[in-house]
Amino acid sequence: MVWTFTTELIEWRGPAPFVFAPMPAVMSAELKEAARGLIYWGQIPVAATIGATDFDTAIWPKDGRFLVPIKVAVQRAEGVDVGDVVTLSLDVRSGRLGR
Repeated sequence: MVWTFTTELIEWRGPAPFVFAPMPAVMSAELKEAARGLIYWGQIPVAATIGATDFDTAIWPKDGRFLVPIKVAVQRAEGVDVGDVVTLSLDVRSGRLGR
């Protein structure tokens, strides 16, 4: 199942890269249920798309919603930064990233 949503990019002083796309709370709950069994350390591996750029990442919960880290390479490729509104698509991956 693919989740597509529009959101404003935010900055959060957690782990790099500091730019994140917050997923709406209702969609976050749906995704969490669909990914049951794939969650590790609170994170869910996903394939993501912004514009014409596809990338793999892992999302994690924060304040009742998931945050999608937006890699610097994606920010540059799509010309986006904190405060920009983007449309993002997520698809849950069946395994951990980097394997």
